Amino acid sequence: MRKFTFILGTLLMTLLMASIASAKPQSYETSFQLANQSSTTANVVMTFYNQDGTVNSEVSDTIPGNGSKTYFRNTLGASAGFNGSVVVSSDQPVVAISNIHADSLTFGASYESFSAGSTSVNLPLIMRGNFGFDTWFNVQNTSTTDANVTISYSGQPSCDQTATIKPGAAATFDQSTYSCLGSFFVGAATISSSQPVVATVVQAGPSQILAYDGFITDGSTSAVMPLVMSNNFAYFTGIQVQNTGGSSTSVTISYTAGASGTDCSQTKTIAAGASQTFGAQDSCIWNQTFVGGASVTANTASQNLVAVVNQSNFNDKGSAYNAIDPTTGGNKVTFPLIMDQNFGYFTSINVQNVSNTNVTVNCSFVSSNGKTPGADLNFSLSPSEAFNHNQLGHNEAGFVGSASCTSTGGLIVGVVNELGTASPGDTFLTYGGFAE
Repeated sequence: MRKFTFILGTLLMTLLMASIASAKPQSYETSFQLANQSSTTANVVMTFYNQDGTVNSEVSDTIPGNGSKTYFRNTLGASAGFNGSVVVSSDQPVVAISNIHADSLTFGASYESFSAGSTSVNLPLIMRGNFGFDTWFNVQNTSTTDANVTISYSGQPSCDQTATIKPGAAATFDQSTYSCLGSFFVGAATISSSQPVVATVVQAGPSQILAYDGFITDGSTSAVMPLVMSNNFAYFTGIQVQNTGGSSTSVTISYTAGASGTDCSQTKTIAAGASQTFGAQDSCIWNQTFVGGASVTANTASQNLVAVVNQSNFNDKGSAYNAIDPTTGGNKVTFPLIMDQNFGYFTSINVQNVSNTNVTVNCSFVSSNGKTPGADLNFSLSPSEAFNHNQLGHNEAGFVGSASCTSTGGLIVGVVNELGTASPGDTFLTYGGFAE
C-alpha cells in the first residue's frame, strides 16, 4: 500500500485543519480532495491521528479510476472537534489537496499533501506582528518512531523551540504567542528532526489567510512560478525567495508575459540563510497589467533556493503557493479539485512549460458529482511560457471534479486558483498540481 500524509490541524496528509484559538481568525476547519492518478479503482484507508499520537478514527473508501472525492464536515471521517493529522494509504497512486476554512467559511487557504518527509524542512516566510499578520504551522511525524524536532528562526539563535511528536501525529507552533521573536519578525525558519517530518504554514491576518507547504528539500538552484500577477483586477504577487545555501548569491527572476503584460526581470542579492521579496510590479512597467509566469534565470553562486508566492488584492482576498523546482516537472500534472459555479466558486488552471523546447498540452476534466465536464483544452507553450484558463462557464454549472494536463515535447508544472464570488471574505485559495 502506498502512503502519504497531510497535517490537518484536523488531518495528517499534512492537511492543516486544526482549531487553534490563538491564531487569527479564531476557528478553523478543513476539507480535502483525493484524486486517483491511475485508471484502476483505488482502495484507500484514511487514519486520523490526535496530536497526542492516538488514533481518532480510521475510514476506508474507494476512488474511481482517474476520479476524485471530497471529504468535508459530515463526510470527513474524524470526530467533532478533531485537531490533528491524517495518513492516507492506497493501493493506487493518489494525491490530495486540503482547503482550510476559517470563521464559518469567511477565510480560505489551500495546500498540498506529502508523499514523504525529511529530517530538515525549510519555511521561507515566518511572521509575527507584520502589519497584522502572524504565522502558525503544524509539523507532522511521517515515521514510525517518535520525532524530536527543533525549530530555528533566522537571526534569532536564542529562540529555538523543541518538541517530541508521536508517529503520524502533528504539533502546532504559533508565532503570535511566541514573544521571544519580539513584537515584529519577518524571516525564515528551519525544522530539524530526528525522524522525517513535514510541515504546513498558515499566514493569518485580519482579513486574509494564506497557506504553503514547508520544503522537505534544500531546494534547487532554480525555481519556477506558473502564475505571477501585477495590477490584474487589483491583484498583485509577491515572491519570497530564501537562500538555503552557505554563501550569498545574486538572484535574477525573469517574468514571461502570458495573458497580459511585457517581459521583464529583477535582480537582488540574498545572503546565506536569508530571504528577499520579489514582485513583477517592482520591475515591470508600473501600473501595467501583467499576467504570466516567472523563473529564476540567474543564481551567481549556484546556491539552493526555495520560494513562496503570495497573491493578494491587499484587501480581503489572498492566497499562496510553493514555487516549483523545474526538474520536478512532468509530462502529466494532476489537479485534484476543479470547480465551476459550485456555491459561487470556480477555479482557474495555470500551466507552465519548464523545458527548453516548445510543448503541446491537452487538459481533460473528470466529474465527481455527475455534472458534465467541458471540452478538453489544447494549447502550445514556448519555453517558460505559462497558460491561464478559468473554468467559469467551461463546465456544467455546479461542476466539482478533477483535471489532468498531459504534455508532448517536454515537461510542465501547474497551479490552480480557487475563487468564490458569491460571498464576501477571503474566498481566494491556491494549490500546486502534482506532476508525474
